[in-house]
Amino acid sequence: MNSVSSKNRPWRSFRAKFILVVGSAVLVDLLISGGLALWNVQRLSRDATEEVGHGLEQASQDYIRTYADSTVAQVSLLLDQVHSDVGVLAGVLQEQIDNPRQQIDIGSAISGVSPGSVELSFDPAGQWAQNAPGSPSVVSAWGYLLNADHNPRPDVLADIRASSVLDLVAPSLLKNGASKLQMYYIGPKERPIFRTAPYTDQAQTFDRLYPGHNAANFWDFFFPGLYETWQSQATGHTGQAIPVEITQTAPYTDAITGKLIVSFFQPLWSADRRSVAGTAGTDITLDQLAETVENVRVAETGFGFLAMSDGNVVAISGRGEKTIGLRSTSDAKGTGVTGLERSLKGSSQPAIAQLASDPRDGIRHISLDQNGEPVPFMVIMKTLPSINLWEAGKVRKDAMSLGIVVPEREIYASLNAAQAEISEATNRIVVYQLLAILLSLVIVTLAVFAASKRITSGISALAGAAQRIQSKDYSVRVAVTSRDEVGEASEAFNRMAEDISYHTENLERLVKERTAEIEDAKEEISILNAQLKSENQRLGTELAVAERIQMMVLPLAAELASSKDLEIAAYMSAADEVGGDYYDVLESEGRFKIGIGDVTGHGLESGVLMLMVQSVARALQEAGTTDPVKFLVDLNSALFKNIVRTRIDKHLTLAFLDYDGKDMLISGQHEEVIIVRANGDLERIETMDLGIPIGLDSDISAFVSTRRIPLEKDDIIVLHTDGVTEAENAHGELFGIERLCKEAVRLHQQSADRIATGIIDTLMSYIGSHKIHDDITLLVLRHR
Repeated sequence: MNSVSSKNRPWRSFRAKFILVVGSAVLVDLLISGGLALWNVQRLSRDATEEVGHGLEQASQDYIRTYADSTVAQVSLLLDQVHSDVGVLAGVLQEQIDNPRQQIDIGSAISGVSPGSVELSFDPAGQWAQNAPGSPSVVSAWGYLLNADHNPRPDVLADIRASSVLDLVAPSLLKNGASKLQMYYIGPKERPIFRTAPYTDQAQTFDRLYPGHNAANFWDFFFPGLYETWQSQATGHTGQAIPVEITQTAPYTDAITGKLIVSFFQPLWSADRRSVAGTAGTDITLDQLAETVENVRVAETGFGFLAMSDGNVVAISGRGEKTIGLRSTSDAKGTGVTGLERSLKGSSQPAIAQLASDPRDGIRHISLDQNGEPVPFMVIMKTLPSINLWEAGKVRKDAMSLGIVVPEREIYASLNAAQAEISEATNRIVVYQLLAILLSLVIVTLAVFAASKRITSGISALAGAAQRIQSKDYSVRVAVTSRDEVGEASEAFNRMAEDISYHTENLERLVKERTAEIEDAKEEISILNAQLKSENQRLGTELAVAERIQMMVLPLAAELASSKDLEIAAYMSAADEVGGDYYDVLESEGRFKIGIGDVTGHGLESGVLMLMVQSVARALQEAGTTDPVKFLVDLNSALFKNIVRTRIDKHLTLAFLDYDGKDMLISGQHEEVIIVRANGDLERIETMDLGIPIGLDSDISAFVSTRRIPLEKDDIIVLHTDGVTEAENAHGELFGIERLCKEAVRLHQQSADRIATGIIDTLMSYIGSHKIHDDITLLVLRHR
């Protein structure tokens, strides 16, 4: 019936079910694995895009930072060269001032060789005197520096002759070093002659551009407040070198050339350094700074600008000025130099105006309006070294900032291209992956159909054999017709049938054998339990003996009370049956030695080592070893040999206090020694530098030293092991050295016994029901 039914309904056959189940499983597996593969590809693409994006963005920002640093270095180098040239000129002029005889000789020599340098002609219309053209420099003396005969006053004439040294120095400085528009000397406020190289129509130009300049002092008219600032620097520096700091102006329009310039001044000082003797100076055009800044080229349209701290832009290209929306205005005031106002604060771009109020260094991202559309830009700001800036009658510290502006679409062009390539590659991989999944699906389908026919025949044979096993026919065997998994299953079935047959026939014998084996095992376990109980009893007895011996060798109450000068109280509690803490009070021929130590760990081995320490210390004391250093060195030598012999992997901290009737001498390394004076003052003695742990080395003589502690009546000393300070409460918090010191100060007026009892009571209350993990030892000494 079943056979006929299977043929009539093939979809219910094993082969159909096999194909359905295996095919469905393979299909689901392909879909899941393919989906995971596609998801991983997408995730890998996203991660790669983010990683590449981060790397390229970082590289782009590093590039801009490096570019900004390089440009700042170029601008700084240009300014440093100008400072150097001004310094050279100032040095020559200062040398003239400091050596009057040399000044007269050089002035006379130049006057003799080049009279045109010092001979001035009076101009009635301008009311000033000036030398004629043909000299390397022009010198102007204003009306208030002339006598009634329109000739320079004698002191002014001397200054004119002394300043003629400019004719020797300035031409060479103008040709070499940083490019300069002119170099000059301005005299002190009482005789402010103005000598400039190269020669120009200096006074005539001033008459045209600055009416009334000859009616006021040169310094007050052109640079109000600058001279007074320098003069204040001389106060308090009489007879001493005054720090040389070059002062510069903000950008202004040069009266002679009409160019935008910056002036640099270095003050000159009188020989006694009590007052200003004039200044050396130079003018450079902003063309030089602008050339450096305007040469900034980042990506295609990126540009740079140089601005003062108030936002006034010193240098920028025309394209950059338009991009960030700057407007230029002049701030002519009638007196003084005329500046140029081209401030970031007045920008038509709100983001740039905001930049002026927040000029800190770093990279920031802003949006600028370009033809009515917001365009993202990257801006990096870099501050130059600070300068002394004269502006609006005041001298203040200022620093210019270099800004570099570049459209983000340009600086991130490589990033966008890389991301596009990654996206394109991802799409290709996805297409290939889908094709691979479809191809795999076709191959698997064909393989399932082919395998199903071969597999089902073997499975049918196994099913028939299993039915015979079920009917207790254990002699059945399956023919092995293949070497694949079905063949292996057939072989396994045959072995199973043989085992069932064997065990069925020999079951009773096997049960007897297993029962005998279990009885033997039970007897063996009983013997082992008896041995373990005996061993535990033996170990318990040994630990009890060791604990008893350890407690027996502790100092007796009579020994603690044997000193007429010291009141001694002690407390010791082991964490296990046998502790690793040590304390002892040794007396021999009136000499008292108090020892305290802590063996690493606790238990039997630590207790044995503690007993060794007690025995060796007693022997050395009885042998008359009075030198504390030798005592510790000899004790360590004996213990080290015993540790090597017994293979005990332990060592201990150990300190001794030797009492000589008045003072206490400490030696050896252990915990801090706490001293509370009779008046309640607390002292803590660190012993780390007085030795090293005992048992680490055979010879510790190089590490042991002593420290003397004077003792007065009612002073107390508290000794302890780390079991006191490292005891924990229920919250895992340590008792600590500070809490121990506080208790010692609180109880210091009581007897040694009461102090020890009070500290231990406080400690145990602090520990509560929490487990004690380490041995606790405490000694209190009171000087009677």
